[in-house]
Amino acid sequence: MSTDAIVILKDDHKEIRKLFRAFRSAGENAQKEKGQLVDKIIEALTVHTYIENECMYPKVRDLVPELDDDVLESYEEHHVADVLVTELAAMSPSDERFDAKTTVLIENVEHHIEEEEDEWFPQVREHLGRKKLQEIGAEMLELKKEAPRSPAQPSALKKTLDAVLA
Repeated sequence: MSTDAIVILKDDHKEIRKLFRAFRSAGENAQKEKGQLVDKIIEALTVHTYIENECMYPKVRDLVPELDDDVLESYEEHHVADVLVTELAAMSPSDERFDAKTTVLIENVEHHIEEEEDEWFPQVREHLGRKKLQEIGAEMLELKKEAPRSPAQPSALKKTLDAVLA
């Protein structure tokens, strides 16, 4: 397994996209399956945004100040996802707005992933180089072990509150 920070994040993106595809193809009345998929989406996004917010974004802000605006936009995109994830975690798949809210979450996250992969990651790689990205990646893998798995966990709540109050 690579410790390159960008490779780690892209691997997460692949897994998240796979869950999104499964949700979209689950069928209109597949409430149980959709509920299980949304639980997995929530966990994957909670872990992913945690390691980005706690490690990748602060490091890039320190090391590549010219990408500061991009990082700030990413924090805001995470904040929108955090709000939707928190709301979804409290909903039942039978709720009238469950599918709609999940669809909005998916669309927002897909936009974020595309921006990161197409625009941001190439700039970060160019500025930081392989060795630094491997150092950051190793730190992210350690953080992943202790990352919250649910938006209700204290460290996830803190992340959401920090985004709201920042």
